[in-house]
Order: sequence, then structure tokens, then C-alpha cells
Amino acid sequence: MRYNEKELLSLSRQRAEKAAELSMRGPKKGSVLKKRLVKLVVNFLFYFRADEEEPVGALLLEHCMVKKDEEKGFLISFIDEPDKRYIFECSSQEQRDEWVEALTNAR
Repeated sequence: MRYNEKELLSLSRQRAEKAAELSMRGPKKGSVLKKRLVKLVVNFLFYFRADEEEPVGALLLEHCMVKKDEEKGFLISFIDEPDKRYIFECSSQEQRDEWVEALTNAR
């Protein structure tokens, strides 16, 4: 599936099914947890710096696995790249469970 930058930007501004400020670690080695506004729109998970309107990145939730991780965390990995993981930390187990359910339903 192809999307251009303008289409993604437009989609990122639509009403979110779920949104919250979470701690996030990207797949790069040595990556640290950073606070990000995370927004689920249809089957895209957008993440933003707190002070910016344009997303830093987006994950297309097709062919991915969502798993609970640790006490308040969850991770997203992709079937074709299982070592490439995005790790998210929530403020509570309840929040984590809500995100895991929403992301699983969006795939």
C-alpha cells in the first residue's frame, strides 16, 4: 500500500480512535524512552513530539503483532521484521490493556 506524505499528514489530523501521551522507544539500537503524543487513526499509529503538529512518524498496523510487555508496557513488532520493535510505556496496566485492545482491533 502506498501513501504520500500529504495524505499521511491529512490522515494524522483526523479524529483519533485513541490518543494519549506515552513513553516510546523506537527500534534503533541504543534508543531511549521518549515522551510522545501517540494517536491511533484507522489502522495507523502516529506519534508526535509534544510541541509539534506534524507527526515524527507513523506505523501502518498491517501484519504486526501487539504484545503486553512488562508491567505497564506493550510492544509492536512486524511479522516480516520481528527484530524491529517499538516499545511503549503507559501510566497504568489499565491504560496498557486499553491500548493493546484498540491496536489489536485496528490491525
